[in-house]
Amino acid sequence: MNVLVINCGSSSLKFQLINSDSEKCIAKGLCERIGIEGSQISYTPAGGEKETKVTPMPDHTEAIRLVLEALTNPKTGVVKSLEEIDAVGHRIVHGGEKFAESTIIDADVLKAIEECNDLAPLHNPANLIGIHACQKLMPNTPMVAVFDTSFHQTMPEEAYMYGLPYEYYKKYKIRRYGFHGTSHAYVSKRAAEILGVPYESLKIIVCHLGNGASISAVKNGKCVDTSMGLTPLEGLIMGTRSGDIDPAILEFIAKKEQMDLPTLMNVLNKKSGVLGLSDGLSSDFRDIEAGYDKGDENAIRAMNTYCYHVAKYVGSYAAAMNGVDVIAFTAGVGENGPLVRRLVCEHFGFLGVKLDPELNAKRGVDLVISTPDSKVKVMMIPTNEELAIARETVRLVK
Repeated sequence: MNVLVINCGSSSLKFQLINSDSEKCIAKGLCERIGIEGSQISYTPAGGEKETKVTPMPDHTEAIRLVLEALTNPKTGVVKSLEEIDAVGHRIVHGGEKFAESTIIDADVLKAIEECNDLAPLHNPANLIGIHACQKLMPNTPMVAVFDTSFHQTMPEEAYMYGLPYEYYKKYKIRRYGFHGTSHAYVSKRAAEILGVPYESLKIIVCHLGNGASISAVKNGKCVDTSMGLTPLEGLIMGTRSGDIDPAILEFIAKKEQMDLPTLMNVLNKKSGVLGLSDGLSSDFRDIEAGYDKGDENAIRAMNTYCYHVAKYVGSYAAAMNGVDVIAFTAGVGENGPLVRRLVCEHFGFLGVKLDPELNAKRGVDLVISTPDSKVKVMMIPTNEELAIARETVRLVK
């Protein structure tokens, strides 16, 4: 069964075609600058060369058309016709409380996703545009919505409620939702698989550390807490996002800098985090790590603060679960940042964590990087959100 996985942003579209029998990606690519001058599509068939084509893409429908054209190209395509694409899995950022699991897309589902738009105004409308574009060009192909938030819907009330008047929850459903759910689900299950231990018997903390970053606590196969909140702004310090701050800081800065709320939110989302902490050095952890090694005080400040906050969340989730068996690092920084992993794990002597320096130096592979006598297994596991979406799609379509 061939599953096309679509991940739409406001001006971009990532895609993979995955064969569900082998679970191998047979083609992938990216459409960039949709609706903007200079739009282009990149396409790479498995075992083939990457192709890039600059071409007008006024909207997502045209982007989807170009994707399907690339996949069925007589010379470099991987399928002979659209009939060989059996289903489409769409990543949807926010499902609110409406969706505790993935679902086959119909008119009612589309309406419910649209009702969540105010919870994710930058993402959900783009996700819907991608669905409509696919339905227009592939009207007879079954489609599935896989939500970033659904994995976290098992959190207990005490984990997802805020200390706000309860009427705001009743009126507007203001609560913690969490994101990166497909990644947290995939990595936690993969950890159990690698260790050969039943998923339902483990206490796992997943550290999804990329430009966007979140941590989840997975107890006996269910998420019981996660660091992102109503939006992806809460939680860890990230590439350009502030993460947790005292809310009164907003009023303080607004008065001092004469800023309105949209400007303040732009600062918190786009100019803060590692970029802000490093005094504008970079939001890219490769630059921060290089600066750290050279003794750059801005890079050292950003790196140490970032790792300290990651360690605090891991420690709090160990407490929330009354123990931890596995700490798994994933995503761009988690998979490729030996320095980050080392600095974070230095805080876990009280848990009996011991890293193997040689194993920790490796990057981007499934690996236990703790020593045999470490009381907690520390793992590096490359995430595969596209495969997780494909698996969910196959489960529902079959």
